[in-house]
Amino acid sequence: MGLMVFLFGAAGYSTMEYLFRGYTHWSMALTGGACLLAFYYYAKSSRRSSLIVKALAGAGIFTVFEFSVGLVVNIWYHWHVWDYSGQPGNIMGQICPLFSFIWFVLCLSILVVHRNIRNIYHVFHG
Repeated sequence: MGLMVFLFGAAGYSTMEYLFRGYTHWSMALTGGACLLAFYYYAKSSRRSSLIVKALAGAGIFTVFEFSVGLVVNIWYHWHVWDYSGQPGNIMGQICPLFSFIWFVLCLSILVVHRNIRNIYHVFHG
């Protein structure tokens, strides 16, 4: 299951990049897979938490990954994969409040879709 989640995250993150910016970088596929996998295991281990709390934690997970990967690919290797320097509240051009909010909305959406799929499955399979 972990590999499937990782691959879905890699494909989803890359697709979002293409839709949003018109291009992506291979490091974003790895980052997307790692983010979704970490979020999956977090959500799985905290079933009793509310959707909002899980989505906030997911936004934190995505933001920490984005900052960490940004330090490597953008600051250390100078690959210029992204740059949030023009965004208000950015930290070193790697993360910003706007994208942390986007990660929150994305995580909340993932949780709602997952819950609905799980509910439909239980209707048909008892």
